[in-house]
Amino acid sequence: MPPPDTLYCSQQINIPPELPDILKNFTKAAIRTQPKDVLQWCAAYFHALAEGECLPVKDRLEMNVATQKTDTGLTPLLLKTLHKQLSHKKTCTKDELQKKWKGLCLPVDQLDTLLSLDSFGTDINWMEFFALGCSALGGTLVSALKFACEILTQDEEGGAARIPFGIFVQLYTYLAHLDGDIPQDHIDEFLNSLQPQVKLQHGMIKPLDFIHRDDMNSATSDSPSLGRATSRSE
Repeated sequence: MPPPDTLYCSQQINIPPELPDILKNFTKAAIRTQPKDVLQWCAAYFHALAEGECLPVKDRLEMNVATQKTDTGLTPLLLKTLHKQLSHKKTCTKDELQKKWKGLCLPVDQLDTLLSLDSFGTDINWMEFFALGCSALGGTLVSALKFACEILTQDEEGGAARIPFGIFVQLYTYLAHLDGDIPQDHIDEFLNSLQPQVKLQHGMIKPLDFIHRDDMNSATSDSPSLGRATSRSE
């Protein structure tokens, strides 16, 4: 080791050629994501970068809609980021979910609330947890499914927000059963009633196909089960 008072000139310092691009991309990611805890998010960012994993970065800057009182809760773009990080497998472990959740600086008590809504084991079905995340954003089944369409769609922002009907059926059926107040025959009738429109759209469904339907709204408003998912923010 050289003495502590040794001076270096610029020619002696080796700067990796990729460093400027790394720092530039990191700065842009931090601005888009606006993490509450910068140090915690930085650790998650560079760990994911080193491991070649999906980065904990929002697609764009987002006006916070998590709650009227704080700016620390789940938002649509944060849930979309989690989906990108964890949806490559059908299931994830609780430890994996907690790690990604904390990497986005989300509150642990909100995660605990969501997990308490179902009897998850060690392995968590990702799409079921994703559905619960959508319920935390919306609070009712209709709004939860609307958020799901907007997050999962491949359409451009501001477009129809179409998703495959099979995914919609999976999310709707799971949340309807979790609610406990929607009879199976209503679930079946509702899904069957959407089939003609879905066929016209080549197997896709969009929010406008269901958000104004009286048969859905009358049976899914003010759901006590979904309401618990947002109780932290009230």
